[in-house]
Amino acid sequence: MQAVGASLIAVGAIGAGLMVTAPAAGAATNGATASYNGVCGSGYKVVNSMPIGKTGTVYLTYNSATGKNCTVTIRNSTGAPKYMVAYVRNVDSSEDMYDAGEYRSYAGPVYAFARGACVEWGGVIDNLQAWNYGSNCGALAAKTPQKDWFAGDR
Repeated sequence: MQAVGASLIAVGAIGAGLMVTAPAAGAATNGATASYNGVCGSGYKVVNSMPIGKTGTVYLTYNSATGKNCTVTIRNSTGAPKYMVAYVRNVDSSEDMYDAGEYRSYAGPVYAFARGACVEWGGVIDNLQAWNYGSNCGALAAKTPQKDWFAGDR
């Protein structure tokens, strides 16, 4: 897990996801949606999620006791390692974390303190990616509309 500037990780993850070739034949999932696996720890509840094509789901969780958000990207089916990213950023403080690498089942967890702030979050699986900009703002929800973005083959 690493902390970096938001634009750097977003551009890097987007570029890396678009440069990867399509999955090999036979790499299809069973069609089941990945369930949140609890890897963020106790006290974290799922507050948002986005599918990453048909390959998996990125989950945003929140722990009201600590004020931290956590993101994890989970594949629908475990298999050969694929490039994956889990990313979360506090929009106000620019605190951001990501986990990127070759994983068999999930990337993350990554954490950012974001009590009362909007977050950007997203995930990548192979050549597919899903990003959300300015969501889950708590009291700030009226100020910042949620913007989802998805790239890749569905």
